Amino acid sequence: MKLLLFGGTFDPPHIGHMNLLKSVMELVQPDQVVVMPAGTPPHKKASATPAQWRHEMCACFKALERPGEARIHISDWEIRQGGRSYSIDTIEMLEREYPGAELYLSIGSDMLLSFTTWRRWQDLLAKATLVVESREDGDLPALKAAAEALEPYGGRVLFAHAPALPMASSDIRAGLAGDEALPPPVGEIARKYHLYGR
Repeated sequence: MKLLLFGGTFDPPHIGHMNLLKSVMELVQPDQVVVMPAGTPPHKKASATPAQWRHEMCACFKALERPGEARIHISDWEIRQGGRSYSIDTIEMLEREYPGAELYLSIGSDMLLSFTTWRRWQDLLAKATLVVESREDGDLPALKAAAEALEPYGGRVLFAHAPALPMASSDIRAGLAGDEALPPPVGEIARKYHLYGR
């Protein structure tokens, strides 16, 4: 069984995230997808948006399922752990929950370039194939070089190729992007809780 972990702060999830997950799913063809909103990610500041609301907004990803499917699971595991969220802990949890599964970890291009600073990164390479999405035009040579540098440590890196959408959650939080950047359920939840100036 192929299992894909798609994590992030998701503050908020936007159509760029949707586009990315769709591209990664088309590449990997996973049997199960675990969408994992982070508790406190180690590489970013803690989110000011309550975790339960970020988790609720992640329901938007279910729209990527085909009719009758139930392969996208929205997990609050990292949120329930409290403290900082490290990918190696989440991957080891998934190993226990899905014994024998072939694990894939989706990460952004900036994360690949700093991957060797991650906690227990060599163990992570041994346990999961990395699936990387280029976020900027022209960064592919640097990404390919970073992937090749991981090969001696057992690194397996796949590259997804979704059309780049120039948006970021930080722009939405700052009021620089309109409702068109938000999938319908996210916009509704943002208005319900008066998030992001809505």
